[in-house]
Amino acid sequence: MIRRVFPFLILCLFILGTAALLFAKPSVQNPTQPPGPEGKWEGQLGSGPNHLRIELQFTKLADGSMSGQLNSLDQGATLPMSAIRFENNKIHFEIAPVGGVYEGEMNAAGTDISGTWTQTGVPAQPLNFHRATAEPAQQPLAGPTALPVKPFTAPLDIYVPIAPTAFAANGKMHLVYELHVANYGGVDCSLTHLEILSAGNEKPIASYTAAEVEANTVRPGQPGALPKTKLAAGSTAVIFLWLTLDNPNDLPAAVRHKISMKVGAYPEDLTIETPPLTINRKSVVVLSPPLRGDNWLAGNGPSNTSAHRRALIPVDGRSWISQRFAIDWVRLFPDGATFHGDKADNKNYRAYGEEALAVADGVVTEVKDGIPQNIPGPTSRAVPITLETVGGNHVILDLGNGIFAFYAHLQPGSIRVHVGDKVTRGQVLGLVGNSGNATEPHLHFDICDRSSMLACEGLPYAFPSFDVQGSGFGWKSAESKDAPVAHKMELPLESQVVRFPSTPR
Repeated sequence: MIRRVFPFLILCLFILGTAALLFAKPSVQNPTQPPGPEGKWEGQLGSGPNHLRIELQFTKLADGSMSGQLNSLDQGATLPMSAIRFENNKIHFEIAPVGGVYEGEMNAAGTDISGTWTQTGVPAQPLNFHRATAEPAQQPLAGPTALPVKPFTAPLDIYVPIAPTAFAANGKMHLVYELHVANYGGVDCSLTHLEILSAGNEKPIASYTAAEVEANTVRPGQPGALPKTKLAAGSTAVIFLWLTLDNPNDLPAAVRHKISMKVGAYPEDLTIETPPLTINRKSVVVLSPPLRGDNWLAGNGPSNTSAHRRALIPVDGRSWISQRFAIDWVRLFPDGATFHGDKADNKNYRAYGEEALAVADGVVTEVKDGIPQNIPGPTSRAVPITLETVGGNHVILDLGNGIFAFYAHLQPGSIRVHVGDKVTRGQVLGLVGNSGNATEPHLHFDICDRSSMLACEGLPYAFPSFDVQGSGFGWKSAESKDAPVAHKMELPLESQVVRFPSTPR
């Protein structure tokens, strides 16, 4: 789903009216202590008509570490926790994708948590939780039992839908791809460790603990299932991987995956190794920017936890991640705001009416126009959101060699091209608006391998040059004392604020 999910929308309707995560081990419990935070908790952020129902879920992983997720029930958002700490009944966790931090304390009975939620650019707010269900007491073993027989093999089916293409960002090389894991056996499998190795080399390129695998895993169709790394018989999971290499010369020709797991009741871990996965080392397509000017923030831009990155959507009988490298380009005023004046008026947003530009010579393969604009807000939509309206008024360009550029959420009546038109680099295609599945004026832009909004695989690319001015929502160019940093032949990353050249290159 193409949805702009910004920090001040995810958890705080009061403002506007989708690397390794570290998890600390919880303190050891004994029968005389209250239970830990494991389980489900229910709370409410704010009051009145703009309140948000918040649900927390904590779980212990196979290695004893803690994992969890936050569910914003009214917004349909599921966000992974990081930096979880629980000691002396005090609890801390962070929600990195939205810049959120929670500090709380559990009562002696283990039934309630009282605390404070803080978020980048938002005043601190009280946020309290009540345990939704009582945790059953752990039963002691009745007596000695015979050890189960070692499984013949680990019953997992693992495949990669699209091999990674190496691309540059922030002065480093990156590989982005997914492992689809299915349990074809008749017993549970709990993933405990993952190593990625270069073909022909036993030294890992990357190594993930159980908590880190948990943080980068989703269970399609089962967003509430915890632990996400525990696969019951017949169930599936997707592990989102993002490898960063400091030295481009370390880029491997192929990678292998060693995955360890507990299978059924067998006490020892089993480890399997996948066949080599070939890396696409060819240069990515180089594009001119789709916009001009400064203060453009890469909302939901490339990162391993952005809403776009994890938008795994089934269309026409298979699942796709068309938005793997998508960016919601929103423009900031010098004071860091996206709008001035009435927030319900699209014309008050700085991005509104900006020209969307052809990133290369190409041919128009799809145009949608006539969809009315939304009133800015997290739930306001002018039309029902379907496969046909999700991108709002949009344009798709065929850039050749199986590469397509997608521009979404344009103003109705502003599109200046038709299907079959040949366009040139820098040509105006339409004006930035707020149509389709959008919360405020911005340009959704991505590159795919098919002429489709969603039934395609997202591809990386590079801009010849851009300047990184700062980072994050609320970044104020008027107060910044840091000089912009020039980047060449790279892809901007999530929440970077960039300045594009005034003329396309």
